[in-house]
Amino acid sequence: MNLNLTKPICFFDLETTGVNISKDRIVEISILKVYPDGKEESNTWLVNPEMPIPPEVTAIHGVSDEDVADKPTFKELAKEIHNIIKDSDLGGFNSNRFDIPLLAEEMLRAEMDFDMKNRVAIDVQTIYHKMEQRTLSAAYQFYCNKNLDGAHSAEADTNATYEVLKAQVAKYEELENDAKFLAEFSSRKKFADFAGFIAFNKEEEECFTFGKHKGKRVQDVLNDEPGYFGWLLNADFPLYTKKVLTAIKLRAFNNKLD
Repeated sequence: MNLNLTKPICFFDLETTGVNISKDRIVEISILKVYPDGKEESNTWLVNPEMPIPPEVTAIHGVSDEDVADKPTFKELAKEIHNIIKDSDLGGFNSNRFDIPLLAEEMLRAEMDFDMKNRVAIDVQTIYHKMEQRTLSAAYQFYCNKNLDGAHSAEADTNATYEVLKAQVAKYEELENDAKFLAEFSSRKKFADFAGFIAFNKEEEECFTFGKHKGKRVQDVLNDEPGYFGWLLNADFPLYTKKVLTAIKLRAFNNKLD
């Protein structure tokens, strides 16, 4: 079967130096772009992370310092990658909690803007966990009746993710073959930033999810404690979280002028 798409969707997977969204870097990225007419385009790059890859991480995904020593940095690839995904929705496995936040950080470090305003994100892992509670390899076996050879390589995981989603849509009658529906179904709590430090309340207002101001509206905290904004910008938070905080502060300032 084909997915019912109104715009392209880019399935992607990252292999990285670790799992810290703020500090770790991409060492491999694979993108499978699927068009509404079913056409597919695939690209995979090894990336020089400009930092050592820990041996225990290499043991998982197989990418070593030697493999990426002469490869382009993400900054050198950022424009090409941006041009591929800029008109597309995004899909991945655990992508809402890891791959998209980390990709956003890399894009912002490369001085490329990145947001999700005009696209949706489908997280195949969330659909799978809601339905079956398994890993990608088990999902591939369960839905596609295939063994995932080359697991933890970006290309193998990316292609498997795409096949699993198509099989999920075919298997479950309650899943609509529609990107917006699948994005909403595969989303968890609604956050203003990718890393989950700022969530929306029932009134669609941004609230902190951590620390002494957990549950409070961001705008109220920034108004009552002007110094807190400076502390947040200088602390070890993801760049995209800081971008969202800055936008909230500027919005409040502009409202006062109006």
